[in-house]
Amino acid sequence: MSRLFEELDYQVTPIGAVSLRRRHILSLKQDVWEVLLGDEHLMSSLFTASEIALAKLGLAALGEAPEQGWDVVVGGLGLGYTAAAVLENPNVRTLEVVDFLAPVIEWHEQRLVPLDPPLLDDERCTLRQADFFELAASDQGFGAPKDAILIDIDHTPDWLLDERSGSFYSEDGLAKLARHLKPGGVMGLWSDAREDEAFTARMANVFESAWSEPVTFHNPLQDNTFTQTVYLAGKAS
Repeated sequence: MSRLFEELDYQVTPIGAVSLRRRHILSLKQDVWEVLLGDEHLMSSLFTASEIALAKLGLAALGEAPEQGWDVVVGGLGLGYTAAAVLENPNVRTLEVVDFLAPVIEWHEQRLVPLDPPLLDDERCTLRQADFFELAASDQGFGAPKDAILIDIDHTPDWLLDERSGSFYSEDGLAKLARHLKPGGVMGLWSDAREDEAFTARMANVFESAWSEPVTFHNPLQDNTFTQTVYLAGKAS
């Protein structure tokens, strides 16, 4: 059996101390990896259904892939489950994962996270340390326009990790992001709550189509179900 608790890394960042830890849950007889910002839980390897759904639903919304394949950006790395699910799709040509926190990228480079195979074993994938929201608002964006931009950073559109990202969730912020999508491209957004209809309406004012998908999963620690949301928006072809 693994140690009951182990802190794998702890570093101070511009938005607070970030840590990666592994603990053994006796009742489940399994190891769980967790990412924390200060005392705030950001991600757990025990609950990954909605992070994976973000990738699968976002790519499915693209429809048929072109012969050259899709170019995808994921905003927010975490433990890497969204990115790994993107790479499972053989139609993906390139994937760039953007994360503000250098230590999180280091965890993947040092293979401290439980993904198998590691993201960097796939030559289609690159990890970039940068401010996703700053890039989304900029003219240069993420280089050439992308087929899909999938975002898993803040808890919800109004429950933010850092106040600097707040303007992204406005119509103006979404419109700036839309510039970096190809015609027919898709934006996807993860949220740790049920649908916020006001946010779906803002997406609908910017994109040709906008909707949300609930993702319900079982929490074995509390023996109940929990519902999170994947928001999706499609740019006109």
